[in-house]
Amino acid sequence: MPVHTYTNWNSRRSDWEDQIEPFRKYFFICEGANTETFYFKRLIDLRKQLGIHPLIDIRLWEKTDEDRNLSFAKNLMDFAEKQKQDGANDFDCDRDKMVIVFDGDIFEEKVCGYDELVASIEERNDIAAVTNPGFELFLILHINGSYEKYIRGQEDEYLRADEKGRYSHAYNVLRDLTEMNAKKNSKIGELADNVQIAIEQEKKVNQNIHELKGKVSCNIGKIIEEIINENPDI
Repeated sequence: MPVHTYTNWNSRRSDWEDQIEPFRKYFFICEGANTETFYFKRLIDLRKQLGIHPLIDIRLWEKTDEDRNLSFAKNLMDFAEKQKQDGANDFDCDRDKMVIVFDGDIFEEKVCGYDELVASIEERNDIAAVTNPGFELFLILHINGSYEKYIRGQEDEYLRADEKGRYSHAYNVLRDLTEMNAKKNSKIGELADNVQIAIEQEKKVNQNIHELKGKVSCNIGKIIEEIINENPDI
């Protein structure tokens, strides 16, 4: 059975009357079951406002109940590979891209093999989308001026685990700024309306995921910017 897919590509046929299939599809598979899903659904709904080319499709592959608890990035990579091989999922291995979204915090102290994992993802022609410590960092960047006010000079706090071993500083900052629990409140996805702010602010943190350990890092905005700028007509 194919996974559930969220997309609004070609929902208005008048935008591109003669085109049946997109030139390229980006399939996002996320570690988190809620926060990331809230965000990327909203981002997909904004694709026209963002100026994404009509032949570029963004899809969110939502894990089914039996796969919903998949979290570790290696499991996501294997899950993505399985979905590629399922013809019902309409994945073109020559053109389409799988974007595997995961947190880097687990690799700070608990898990080894980060470099090997990223290399494996890239060898499969997939894209690793990583935030360190977690996705909440990327969401904070959507708030104008947040880098200077809440990140710069406070990097150690983001990368310090609490007494339970959780990297919760970014979650707490985001909760205070939005007055929302990002894991439960779907309105957190509306931050995607400010994705251009996030794209610019992300350039102030480390975007090189090959040099992530010990650094506040994110490359999701960079990936989104590349999708926005992609032009199949050239």
